[in-house]
Amino acid sequence: VLPVEKNGRLAKATQVIQHDGKGPDSTRQKSPHVHATVFNKTHNKLYVTDLGTDKIMCYNFDKKNGNIQPSFQKFISTEPGSGPRHLEISSTGKFIYLVKEMAGSVSVFAINKNEISLVQTISTLPPSYAGAAGSADIHISPDGSFLYVSNRGSSNTIAIFQINKQTGEVNLIGHQSTLGLTPRNFNFDPSGNFLLVANQNSDEIVVFKRDVKSGLLTDTGNRINVGKPVCLKWL
Repeated sequence: VLPVEKNGRLAKATQVIQHDGKGPDSTRQKSPHVHATVFNKTHNKLYVTDLGTDKIMCYNFDKKNGNIQPSFQKFISTEPGSGPRHLEISSTGKFIYLVKEMAGSVSVFAINKNEISLVQTISTLPPSYAGAAGSADIHISPDGSFLYVSNRGSSNTIAIFQINKQTGEVNLIGHQSTLGLTPRNFNFDPSGNFLLVANQNSDEIVVFKRDVKSGLLTDTGNRINVGKPVCLKWL
């Protein structure tokens, strides 16, 4: 936990938490491997995905002093060897959408007061795909109607799901080629009408038009040439 000073500088860490444990994959999961830290919508909970231990660690966050402490439900376990990587929280704050890098799947969890329970697990990969998974990034569209997940390996696709806002469950409606290699990250423009994919190993960002009704993507033909793009943020 690093305090931000008034001049924008970071002060020394006031708190450091070290996870313990490992997973069954001796290559990727010899030790804890924190991959993301995500606040809930009210900023009183912090969810931490640990690829190395196959868990989402759950913390309470104190907005006044910045401290985090284990919540009532200390962690959410995922399938052994699945490798939780990133997560998104629904606009209602009722559902967590977790992408698991090594399993190539998404799990949906329902948040009910202090209890978080599994709702659904679904593959992010095309049905005929037999290569390495390498699922990477996950985002909910600004309208909250669609879920998008990138797949690396040799798939190089964006999986597109429609969200049932009542149950939280998702339904696969298609895959879009990223027209490049290794889509480590992607993001929407502020309008939600375009989706930009950072193809890390083909050195360019591909700009897609998003159909807000169907959720599907089409290539605009626009490219941004940049070496090894790995993360896109809008300021």
